[in-house]
Amino acid sequence: MAVLPPCLLVTRPAAQAGDWVQRLQALGVPARALPLIAIAAPADMSAVHQAWAELPGRNLVVFVSPSAVEQFFAQAPGGARWPNGVRVATPGPGTDAALARAGVPEALRLRPADDAEQLDSESLWAVLRGEPWARRRVLIVRGEGGRPWLAERLTEAGAVVDFLGAYRRGLPVLDPADTTLLHTVLETAGEAVWLFSSSQAIDHLASLAQAQGLRPDWAQQVAIVTHPRIGERARALGLRRVLGSHPAPDAVAAAWARRRDAP
Repeated sequence: MAVLPPCLLVTRPAAQAGDWVQRLQALGVPARALPLIAIAAPADMSAVHQAWAELPGRNLVVFVSPSAVEQFFAQAPGGARWPNGVRVATPGPGTDAALARAGVPEALRLRPADDAEQLDSESLWAVLRGEPWARRRVLIVRGEGGRPWLAERLTEAGAVVDFLGAYRRGLPVLDPADTTLLHTVLETAGEAVWLFSSSQAIDHLASLAQAQGLRPDWAQQVAIVTHPRIGERARALGLRRVLGSHPAPDAVAAAWARRRDAP
């Protein structure tokens, strides 16, 4: 099997991977898409429609990811628009950009500064914690399941917090080209590097390898991860060369440039 030339494999969901590939390529990174998370609408969309109907009574809506924004707005009832005065919060610029594309005014959008040490629930809470949350109604839009840390902080502060599962995450169905790419990366000692923006992508990679009958030497794989928790999951799988990066294309490009320095 041929060895791949150096490339960075973007594992985000397909709806986001293409944009990331283009932005990384513009920075000189030989990026390719290999989505490892499939996004689908929930089996029953009535809860999303009910959430849209109740939006005017919310004090804050938190979207945890670009997929949360895309799926929530894709399932909006006909003619629905974001209500005036209802604020939204996100953990980072990617999700905020998705809200901008959906038409939510900038004046209503809250998020951590782009140079925050991490772009996650903890950083978002640092933005929100100074407000009086007693009896305020908050909706957190996410996939089915998810980390409850931010909801716990808001609840402790007196907010009434509800969750909405606006989408489902699952294993992707690989087409023949992606299957060949997966085999090539995992069966040869090439110079491909994984870009992981989610721990679930790592779990799916392990599941796909097993389903394909592959037994890769994980210690030979290299990854760039956008959060320490993702790095922990990569190392738990067996990867030894793991580089951290801020979750922005320019930071990822800088990590790519120093990939050979990874221990």
